[in-house]
Amino acid sequence: MTRPPDALVFDTGPLRHFAVQGWLGVLKFLARDRDVIIPESVERELKKQSHDLPVLHQVLDADWISVDRSDDMPFLMAFAEYEQRLAVGEKNRGECGVLALGRSRGFETVLDDSVPRTIAEEDGIRVTATLPLLCNAIREGQLTVLMVEALADDLLTGAYYLPFGLGGFRQWAFEEGLIEYE
Repeated sequence: MTRPPDALVFDTGPLRHFAVQGWLGVLKFLARDRDVIIPESVERELKKQSHDLPVLHQVLDADWISVDRSDDMPFLMAFAEYEQRLAVGEKNRGECGVLALGRSRGFETVLDDSVPRTIAEEDGIRVTATLPLLCNAIREGQLTVLMVEALADDLLTGAYYLPFGLGGFRQWAFEEGLIEYE
Protein backbone atom coordinates (compact mmCIF):
# COMPACT_ATOMS: atom_id res chain seq x y z
CA MET A 1 0.00 0.00 0.00
CA THR A 2 1.48 3.35 -1.03
CA ARG A 3 1.28 6.10 1.55
CA PRO A 4 1.47 9.84 0.87
CA PRO A 5 4.82 11.47 1.65
CA ASP A 6 3.19 13.73 4.22
CA ALA A 7 2.84 10.79 6.60
CA LEU A 8 4.34 11.08 10.08
CA VAL A 9 6.60 8.27 11.33
CA PHE A 10 6.73 8.16 15.13
CA ASP A 11 9.46 6.78 17.33
CA THR A 12 8.69 4.70 20.41
CA GLY A 13 9.39 7.42 22.99
CA PRO A 14 6.62 9.88 22.20
CA LEU A 15 4.02 7.15 21.72
CA ARG A 16 5.04 5.38 24.93
CA HIS A 17 5.12 8.44 27.17
CA PHE A 18 2.02 10.11 25.75
CA ALA A 19 0.10 6.84 26.27
CA VAL A 20 1.41 6.25 29.79
CA GLN A 21 0.53 9.80 30.85
CA GLY A 22 -2.93 9.66 29.23
CA TRP A 23 -2.25 12.07 26.35
CA LEU A 24 -2.14 9.70 23.34
CA GLY A 25 -5.22 11.34 21.82
CA VAL A 26 -3.26 14.58 21.50
CA LEU A 27 -0.83 12.89 19.10
CA LYS A 28 -3.78 11.73 17.00
CA PHE A 29 -5.14 15.28 17.05
CA LEU A 30 -1.75 16.73 16.03
CA ALA A 31 -1.52 14.36 13.06
CA ARG A 32 -4.89 15.63 11.78
CA ASP A 33 -5.48 14.07 8.37
CA ARG A 34 -1.91 12.80 7.97
CA ASP A 35 -1.19 9.08 8.08
CA VAL A 36 0.62 7.98 11.24
CA ILE A 37 3.06 5.15 10.74
CA ILE A 38 5.42 3.19 12.93
CA PRO A 39 8.09 0.86 11.60
CA GLU A 40 8.01 -2.77 12.67
CA SER A 41 11.00 -2.09 14.96
CA VAL A 42 8.93 0.44 16.96
CA GLU A 43 6.06 -2.03 17.14
CA ARG A 44 8.46 -4.64 18.58
CA GLU A 45 9.72 -2.19 21.21
CA LEU A 46 6.17 -1.30 22.22
CA LYS A 47 5.12 -4.96 22.41
CA LYS A 48 8.11 -5.77 24.59
CA GLN A 49 7.35 -2.85 26.93
CA SER A 50 3.61 -3.64 27.02
CA HIS A 51 4.25 -6.55 29.39
CA ASP A 52 5.13 -4.01 32.10
CA LEU A 53 2.94 -1.20 30.72
CA PRO A 54 -0.38 -2.64 29.47
CA VAL A 55 -1.51 0.91 28.52
CA LEU A 56 0.77 0.57 25.47
CA HIS A 57 -1.88 -1.67 23.91
CA GLN A 58 -3.71 1.60 23.22
CA VAL A 59 -0.91 2.42 20.79
CA LEU A 60 -0.62 -1.08 19.35
CA ASP A 61 -4.40 -1.35 18.84
CA ALA A 62 -5.00 2.21 17.61
CA ASP A 63 -6.79 2.26 14.25
CA TRP A 64 -5.09 5.56 13.35
CA ILE A 65 -1.56 4.10 13.59
CA SER A 66 -0.38 1.67 10.94
CA VAL A 67 2.70 -0.53 11.01
CA ASP A 68 5.03 -0.43 8.02
CA ARG A 69 6.57 -3.86 7.47
CA SER A 70 8.91 -2.82 4.68
CA ASP A 71 11.36 -5.38 3.42
CA ASP A 72 12.46 -3.76 0.16
CA MET A 73 16.15 -3.16 -0.52
CA PRO A 74 16.23 0.66 -0.07
CA PHE A 75 14.59 0.34 3.36
CA LEU A 76 16.73 -2.60 4.45
CA MET A 77 19.95 -0.89 3.38
CA ALA A 78 19.01 2.31 5.20
CA PHE A 79 17.99 0.35 8.30
CA ALA A 80 21.31 -1.53 8.31
CA GLU A 81 23.24 1.73 8.03
CA TYR A 82 21.38 3.32 10.93
CA GLU A 83 21.66 0.13 12.93
CA GLN A 84 25.46 0.34 12.67
CA ARG A 85 25.40 3.99 13.74
CA LEU A 86 22.80 3.88 16.53
CA ALA A 87 21.93 0.42 17.80
CA VAL A 88 23.43 -0.96 20.97
CA GLY A 89 22.06 -4.48 21.23
CA GLU A 90 18.30 -4.06 21.01
CA LYS A 91 18.44 -0.41 22.10
CA ASN A 92 17.66 2.31 19.50
CA ARG A 93 16.35 -0.09 16.85
CA GLY A 94 13.07 1.85 16.78
CA GLU A 95 14.95 4.99 15.76
CA CYS A 96 16.73 2.98 13.05
CA GLY A 97 13.38 2.01 11.54
CA VAL A 98 12.03 5.56 11.78
CA LEU A 99 15.12 6.97 10.06
CA ALA A 100 15.05 4.25 7.40
CA LEU A 101 11.41 5.03 6.55
CA GLY A 102 12.20 8.72 6.46
CA ARG A 103 15.04 8.17 4.04
CA SER A 104 13.51 5.50 1.81
CA ARG A 105 9.94 6.88 1.66
CA GLY A 106 10.38 10.61 2.23
CA PHE A 107 8.08 10.56 5.28
CA GLU A 108 8.45 13.16 8.01
CA THR A 109 9.95 11.62 11.13
CA VAL A 110 8.99 12.46 14.71
CA LEU A 111 12.05 11.96 16.90
CA ASP A 112 12.44 13.50 20.33
CA ASP A 113 15.95 12.15 21.02
CA SER A 114 18.65 14.56 19.91
CA VAL A 115 21.13 12.06 18.40
CA PRO A 116 18.71 10.47 15.89
CA ARG A 117 17.20 13.90 15.16
CA THR A 118 20.69 15.24 14.35
CA ILE A 119 21.36 12.24 12.10
CA ALA A 120 18.07 12.88 10.29
CA GLU A 121 19.00 16.51 9.74
CA GLU A 122 22.47 15.56 8.48
CA ASP A 123 20.95 13.01 6.09
CA GLY A 124 18.33 15.41 4.72
CA ILE A 125 15.40 13.53 6.28
CA ARG A 126 12.38 15.64 7.22
CA VAL A 127 12.32 15.61 11.01
CA THR A 128 10.38 17.22 13.81
CA ALA A 129 9.77 16.55 17.47
CA THR A 130 6.65 16.55 19.60
CA LEU A 131 7.29 19.97 21.16
CA PRO A 132 7.35 21.81 17.80
CA LEU A 133 4.16 19.94 16.80
CA LEU A 134 2.51 21.09 20.03
CA CYS A 135 3.71 24.69 19.60
CA ASN A 136 2.42 24.74 16.03
CA ALA A 137 -1.01 23.66 17.30
CA ILE A 138 -0.88 26.50 19.87
CA ARG A 139 -0.02 29.06 17.16
CA GLU A 140 -2.90 27.78 15.04
CA GLY A 141 -5.31 28.13 17.97
CA GLN A 142 -5.99 24.40 18.21
CA LEU A 143 -4.41 23.89 21.64
CA THR A 144 -3.93 26.29 24.52
CA VAL A 145 -0.69 27.10 26.30
CA LEU A 146 -2.29 25.94 29.56
CA MET A 147 -3.14 22.55 28.08
CA VAL A 148 0.37 22.04 26.69
CA GLU A 149 1.87 23.16 30.01
CA ALA A 150 -0.15 20.46 31.78
CA LEU A 151 0.80 17.88 29.15
CA ALA A 152 4.51 18.79 29.38
CA ASP A 153 4.47 18.62 33.17
CA ASP A 154 2.76 15.21 33.03
CA LEU A 155 5.44 13.95 30.63
CA LEU A 156 8.16 15.26 32.93
CA THR A 157 6.65 13.55 35.98
CA GLY A 158 6.66 10.35 33.92
CA ALA A 159 10.45 10.70 33.47
CA TYR A 160 10.30 11.90 29.86
CA TYR A 161 13.18 14.17 29.00
CA LEU A 162 12.20 17.65 27.87
CA PRO A 163 14.58 20.63 27.60
CA PHE A 164 13.03 22.35 30.63
CA GLY A 165 11.79 21.48 34.10
CA LEU A 166 8.33 21.37 35.64
CA GLY A 167 6.46 24.56 34.86
CA GLY A 168 9.04 25.58 32.27
CA PHE A 169 7.23 24.96 28.99
CA ARG A 170 5.90 28.49 28.42
CA GLN A 171 9.24 30.23 29.05
CA TRP A 172 11.16 27.67 26.95
CA ALA A 173 8.73 27.89 24.00
CA PHE A 174 8.82 31.69 24.12
CA GLU A 175 12.63 31.79 24.26
CA GLU A 176 12.81 29.36 21.32
CA GLY A 177 10.45 31.60 19.32
CA LEU A 178 7.87 28.82 19.05
CA ILE A 179 5.01 30.72 20.69
CA GLU A 180 4.15 34.34 21.49
CA TYR A 181 4.46 35.26 25.15
CA GLU A 182 1.12 35.43 26.93
